[in-house]
Amino acid sequence: MTPALSGQKPVDVPARTGVVIVGGGPSGLLLSQLLHLAGVDNVVLERRSRAYVLSRIRAGVLEQGTVDLLRKAGVGARMDREGLVHDGVEIAFHDRRLRIDLADLTGGRTVMVYGQTEVTADLYAARDAMGGTVLHEAEDVALHDLEGTQPFVTFRLGETVHRIDCDFVAGCDGFHGVSRQSIPADRLRQFEMVYPFGWLGLLADVPPVHEELIYAGHERGFALCSMRSPTRSRYYVQCGLDERVEDWSDDRFWEALAAHLPADIAARLVTGPSIEKSIAPLRSFVAEPMRFGRLFLAGDAAHIVPPTGAKGLNLAASDIHYLSEALIAHYRQGDEGGLAAYSDRALARVWKAERFSWWMTTTLHRFPDKGEFGARMQQAEFDYLASSRAAQTTLAENYVGLPY
Repeated sequence: MTPALSGQKPVDVPARTGVVIVGGGPSGLLLSQLLHLAGVDNVVLERRSRAYVLSRIRAGVLEQGTVDLLRKAGVGARMDREGLVHDGVEIAFHDRRLRIDLADLTGGRTVMVYGQTEVTADLYAARDAMGGTVLHEAEDVALHDLEGTQPFVTFRLGETVHRIDCDFVAGCDGFHGVSRQSIPADRLRQFEMVYPFGWLGLLADVPPVHEELIYAGHERGFALCSMRSPTRSRYYVQCGLDERVEDWSDDRFWEALAAHLPADIAARLVTGPSIEKSIAPLRSFVAEPMRFGRLFLAGDAAHIVPPTGAKGLNLAASDIHYLSEALIAHYRQGDEGGLAAYSDRALARVWKAERFSWWMTTTLHRFPDKGEFGARMQQAEFDYLASSRAAQTTLAENYVGLPY
């Protein structure tokens, strides 16, 4: 029996399980839930406390496929009650506005606005109800014998070192986690683009400025008007990588946001004290392959997208769809095909999402080194989008999510 850590109930650490899932964010918890429902034993290891995981402010736009997968996992009830279904999104460029009718352009597909924190809370509640094993504050996690037939994971809880033998390891522990770092450098290809700016985000209990999301390109830079509920809004403005949150008062943020938006939208902006402010750098990153022996990478452990296309959590969900199907087929039918194909299947969708997020980012942000020519290219891109149903359909199909 392991003593409680930061409020965690004492738990028995099993000597063996089917799948050790490293990372207790939404992707790891979703995989745990889907495997448990299929009768596949698993254990989740999370480096942070539950309170810390639930305090992280993240994305809030769910693709149709992600919504369907959460329902399949039995965690969609609160999402369906409280989430906001959006059948359109707005693109603004200077003082021009263009509504992309997602439902019309994609045969009825939509997105759901529902915060990642809420998804995580729903998954925790489901794991608790089913008696799932989620071990928090697991330090010094190390993965062993990944290319053999008997991998195992070691870690420390408090002062006690534990070992869990398993069949497979799922690396859902994010960009800085141990999973990808456990793959030898000569067995991994990594592709990266770091953007010369970041996003300054503010969360406030004020009504959204518009009933749908607005992505805005402006000579001052990019802005995004989003929401978490009818009374809570999430806003972003482009900022330099040398900026500090401490230098941004609420008043300065609201003034900058208004200056980035079309005049009619800015006039309706309701301001208020911030709940949270943070700066996020932007990067595109992919690691190939997403499998090394008995280790499978998923989510941010394998890829990062700039948040412009709202693809981060959604890409993690599609990874979990492919990986859960493959693992369940292995345990139920002894079918190894899904495991063998996992990396290629996941990466095919990853690169398409990377392309879309890169396109949204380059079209709407101000790049200091692109000059007047770059600005004219962005103008031409918006003009074409506004005049072409085919271009709008391409945007809509990617935004609601390409099929699994």
